[in-house]
Amino acid sequence: MEIRYARMSDLRALAAVEAECFPAAEAATEEALAGRLAVYPNHFWLLFDGDRLVSFVNGMVTDEADLSDEMYADPSLHREDGRWQMIFGVNTIPAFRRRGCAALLLERAIADAGTQGRSGLVLTCKERLIPYYGKFGFADEGVSASEHGGVIWHQMWMVL
Repeated sequence: MEIRYARMSDLRALAAVEAECFPAAEAATEEALAGRLAVYPNHFWLLFDGDRLVSFVNGMVTDEADLSDEMYADPSLHREDGRWQMIFGVNTIPAFRRRGCAALLLERAIADAGTQGRSGLVLTCKERLIPYYGKFGFADEGVSASEHGGVIWHQMWMVL
């Protein structure tokens, strides 16, 4: 298994994994992923099994402490010197779930955020995943203002 940052040449594989992991209303489109890759490829952590992309975590950096729906759609909001690493998605294809793939990538994203001097990380998740992210040190702030995909999300944050 290899962890590395994304390249534009990973776009199709990223879009395929995203589509496999999220319902269409919640999944980032190939166009949205391309926009993100063009601006912040070093905030995509990819896990490969040989040549196969099996898991990835991605998000932007900002000075805003709350993850907003606008951030998903507008890569220009990224601020490389921002205080908060937002996590937009934690994706692992079904055949590789429950093997620690997402954990490896989350731990790497957390470590990178610390090395980069960030104040912390912010993500949103469905209620059933609160205990999972809690194991990494994320705290539930309650229901998010996000309406992404027409789903109820909880915002979780971790202060570094």
